[in-house]
Amino acid sequence: MKAARMFRFGSAVLGAISIVSPSVAQTPARLDDPQAMVTDQVTRGEYLARAGDCVACHTKPGGAPYAGGLAFKLPFGTLYSRNITPDIDTGIGAWSDEDFLRAMQKGVAKGGEHLYPAFPYTAYTKLSRDDILTIKAYIFSLVPVRSVPPENNLAFPFNQRWAMMFWNLLFNPDKRFEPDPAQSPEWNRGNYLVEALEHCGECHTPRRITQNLNNSQKFAGTVTQGWMAYNITSHLQSGIAGWTDAALTTYLTTGHAEGHSSASGPMAEAIVNSLRYLTSADIRAIVVYLRSIAPIETVGAITQNPPAVSGAKPAAGLGAQVFAGNCANCHDWNGKGAQTPYASFLGSRTVNDPAATNIMAIVLSGSKMPLPAEHVFMPPFGRGHSDDEIAAVANFINGHFGNGTAALTAADVVKARKALP
Repeated sequence: MKAARMFRFGSAVLGAISIVSPSVAQTPARLDDPQAMVTDQVTRGEYLARAGDCVACHTKPGGAPYAGGLAFKLPFGTLYSRNITPDIDTGIGAWSDEDFLRAMQKGVAKGGEHLYPAFPYTAYTKLSRDDILTIKAYIFSLVPVRSVPPENNLAFPFNQRWAMMFWNLLFNPDKRFEPDPAQSPEWNRGNYLVEALEHCGECHTPRRITQNLNNSQKFAGTVTQGWMAYNITSHLQSGIAGWTDAALTTYLTTGHAEGHSSASGPMAEAIVNSLRYLTSADIRAIVVYLRSIAPIETVGAITQNPPAVSGAKPAAGLGAQVFAGNCANCHDWNGKGAQTPYASFLGSRTVNDPAATNIMAIVLSGSKMPLPAEHVFMPPFGRGHSDDEIAAVANFINGHFGNGTAALTAADVVKARKALP
């Protein structure tokens, strides 16, 4: 069960370092034989749990998988994910099938405790009973871990769980997915994956003040916890209409698409933990469904062709100095990426975003994407540089490699530091 994470479709990796990691190379490959999955409920449950990216939100840094404790910064406080290992006392080992179904579809835990929609049960409610119980079979096959996450720290009235029953009446449809007979089986499968299992809208769709999704701007992109989840509608400039099917497929399975960008932040997590394990047929179904999303134009549109960058080193300026000392060895002055294609800036929405949201996030927090073939890694620079320096290098990157419209100040960096986990 995955709490809503921010999918950064098209975030550029800044300062990426390519390192071959033997331990990472031993990660199991994606399963490309759907028939092999249906022969064993636990194996199929593992596939579905990976598709739902449960581990990402129920695992804190350095913690045991699925043992909870990951913090989620919200406008009204901090939530911590719960332990969903089969430990009887601190996990969900005492939950029945009906308890598990009720949590996934209605947002109500064993004992009647209302869950918060940071756990995306409004998406999981579309899952079939069979798929939910198959996920449960996998989770209950795991080694129990005794772990108690910190208490939530939410301001009044958001700390009143009972009030969620009224929120659910308004915003949880509590309906299972029904295929559209007018659409192809592939489109319907993509719909099920995008809307339910992968719950892409939880991160790529803005929320209203009541914290429900604003579906009038469905998949149009939004900022959450300091990261920008980009527009993934079929708009040519703002969205992904300019991406080929091959580019989308490569991005979703490897985290990089030539001339478009590399994944970073939580989107990189989604690829590492979830998307790269999907079958080729399921990835294709996702692409087919995304192509059908109505186009929405949003701020921060970019040209689809990589800009022409001379590669000349600027003579002066604080941003250029910071880039020269920390970034140029990996990214080069032409933005093509000196050590790995993952470090390329060319065509990236990140470097063309006037708000430079993800430039700041990546420079401050770093980036990592441990893939089987290589470990893409960039160290964080937030502690070693002042707010003025971070703002200057973000403006420089936008100006030298992008559209040159960013005008960040130290105050913007202060806000970014506070927003990031």
